[in-house]
Amino acid sequence: MTTSQTDAADSMRLVAYVGSYAHGPGAGPGGIDLVDITADGTTMTHRAHCPAPEQAGYLVYSAQHHTLYAVDERKTDGRGPVGPAAAVHAFKVDPEDGALNPLNSLVAPGPFPTYLCVAQDGRALVSANHGSFDHVERIVKHDDGWGVEYVYDDSSLILFDLEADGRLGRIVDVHVFSEGGTDPNSSPQAAGHGQASGHAHCAVIDPTGRYVVVCDKAADRITVFTLGPTLREVSRVQFPPQTGPRHLAFDPTSSRAYATCEFSSTLVSLHFDAETGSFARIAQVPTIAADYAGPNEPADLRVHPSGRWVYVNNRGEDSLAWFRVGPDGGLARVGHTPLVHSLHPGVAARSFTLAPDGRFLLIADRPANVVRSYAIDESTGDLSVLAAIKVADPAFVALVELAS
Repeated sequence: MTTSQTDAADSMRLVAYVGSYAHGPGAGPGGIDLVDITADGTTMTHRAHCPAPEQAGYLVYSAQHHTLYAVDERKTDGRGPVGPAAAVHAFKVDPEDGALNPLNSLVAPGPFPTYLCVAQDGRALVSANHGSFDHVERIVKHDDGWGVEYVYDDSSLILFDLEADGRLGRIVDVHVFSEGGTDPNSSPQAAGHGQASGHAHCAVIDPTGRYVVVCDKAADRITVFTLGPTLREVSRVQFPPQTGPRHLAFDPTSSRAYATCEFSSTLVSLHFDAETGSFARIAQVPTIAADYAGPNEPADLRVHPSGRWVYVNNRGEDSLAWFRVGPDGGLARVGHTPLVHSLHPGVAARSFTLAPDGRFLLIADRPANVVRSYAIDESTGDLSVLAAIKVADPAFVALVELAS
């Protein structure tokens, strides 16, 4: 960066919002923690705690509305309810100090909302609801005797409209994912039944604002929908069996996108045609080291603002790895930094984010019960530890630049 760019970056006022789980091994209260962080990532100071939602597994900020949206990642109890419903919450962010003030919340049909994305024009919010691995065993009578059938939870893509002040409006449309993949499969997830029913894990609005891209790890599929009054499918990419595309991120410098594949531990580069809303696969590489032999499930990924590096966190190998991007979209793993060892991939670190200027990275290292910052070497992509702060069961971290 130039001197003027560095001075401008150093004047940024940053707040990290850390969503955490109330029902996790860290025995924390859940909710959202507010952490002040210096522009260079070297100092973090805990400032406030918002108790709701208790299962704040994903957050997204709308700069247009000065509003933070958060999921309450749970399955709704339909018999009471005994606890809160699976929902999306909206909070107005104070531009001076980042304090959160509740606006409203809406129930999100489908268990375990796991991903949120705000449209560029600020008029809509999409949510991917993963669904659970639970099933109901129903007794059925056939001509030749009695048997059972298994009914699984639905997964869903939900389109909300947004009010002018950032409040959640009505649900405009819902698409249900019920188709699964190989069942049972070779993954230990859900005892091999991690693909028994639909599991949409991300819903990303493309850079043109015309499409919503959904990774369904159960059906081994990426599906593209139009973003309009209805969610109309326009294209899909079918991956090989037991691949499990989980998260996708667009490159800010090109027409490419990248996806993590949860069951095959691979990172895939794709070309995106913004005219047709279609993808074409370019290349893929393993996300783990060649000598690692244990279970692994890559989760989040982020593209550096320069477009030169892609970062992926591995759950099982328990690492944060970085990949060099070639001019043709080829990928090469060039380094990694170890994270705290997890008991199993389901409780490993699952979220990280990059500073707006790409100078550092923040990760919610869940097994360690900390949020940690790393400096990014702009010439090599290498990471080096800067600072850490204690947060119980951190699930997600969002970094927001406040008005200076």
